Amino acid sequence: QVQLVESGGGLVQTGGSLRLSCAASGRTASSYAMGWFRQAPGKEREFVAAISSSGRSTYYADSVKGRFTISRDNAKNTVNLQMNSLKPEDTGAYYCAAHYTAQAMVTPKDSSSYYWGQGTQVTVSS
Repeated sequence: QVQLVESGGGLVQTGGSLRLSCAASGRTASSYAMGWFRQAPGKEREFVAAISSSGRSTYYADSVKGRFTISRDNAKNTVNLQMNSLKPEDTGAYYCAAHYTAQAMVTPKDSSSYYWGQGTQVTVSS
């Protein structure tokens, strides 16, 4: 129903910035809330940010609040994650996700109810 393709990952130094993009396709792509999750080596997947289908509501993990900004352009069916002031602990595989509500993505449950992108690697050197 929804296909997600991520891009923008890479290697950056501490304090640098990256902008991740997620291109969504499918008949109902614009009706879904979108979000970003990440998984560092040896750690479980964690919520990063989410945005409602309308773009009017956003949610952030405490660890990234004030540094990351999520946005979407429904006309283009794209979702972006602007990451500033990057830290080594931001390193991980970043996944774009689609779900019914943005708020629910803050405490994700039932991963089978999500659509997932393939992931893009972000590495922040110390």
